[in-house]
This record gives sequence, C-alpha cells and structure tokens, in this order.
Amino acid sequence: MHAPVGIEWIIILVIVLLVFGPSKLPQLAKGLGQAKKEFKEAAMTDEEKAKAAAKPPETKTDDTKGA
Repeated sequence: MHAPVGIEWIIILVIVLLVFGPSKLPQLAKGLGQAKKEFKEAAMTDEEKAKAAAKPPETKTDDTKGA
C-alpha cells in the first residue's frame, strides 16, 4: 500500500468537505494540529527534553555599542 499522492489527496479533501461541511473544517484542522503537537511532545525522550531545556536562548547582540 502506498501513501496518497496528488489527485488522491484532492479526492480525500472533497470527501472530508462533503462529510463535515465547510463550517467544521477549521475546528478539525485545529484539533489535528493540537494532536500532532501533543504527539511530538510525548515522543520526545527525557534526554531530548533536558537538551532542549539546557540550550541557552539565542540573543541578538548589538556590535555598535563601542562606536
């Protein structure tokens, strides 16, 4: 079995539109986005979380202070 490509995605989107209607699509997209975010967070190992927390935030420096 292969992943949907091109025209298959269009057919799937049309079916989803017909089933749920245009008013529900934004809610469905938001729900899918939140689920994806939660899944990624849950998939991170403790080590990856520690590395992400230990990484210093990027700061912009102003090199023109001395001028």
